[in-house]
Amino acid sequence: MVRVIIERYCRRGEEVELLKLLLELRMMAMRQPGYVSGETLKLLGDPSLWLVISTWMSVDQWQAWEANPERRKISSKIEPLLVASEKVSVFSFVRQGGGESAHTIDR
Repeated sequence: MVRVIIERYCRRGEEVELLKLLLELRMMAMRQPGYVSGETLKLLGDPSLWLVISTWMSVDQWQAWEANPERRKISSKIEPLLVASEKVSVFSFVRQGGGESAHTIDR
């Protein structure tokens, strides 16, 4: 399993629209193979910082969702609502005896 963390900094006044689009993405993700769970968080000290944390059965299934044209269409609507490029980090679960490292993609 992998956990994906996406950091987004929202423009002031665009929070309602961002939330609407994130909820739309979540509803679509829930129907994708390998999707386990997800949550959306805002930082208490900086309400412009939003995190979406999702869990997937495999990195391949996450990557398939990430490349999905419907997801990309909604993501293109999110981009103008942000003050900086989103940051995507993919983490593997550490098991006894080692584990894989995380990787980060700035967009």
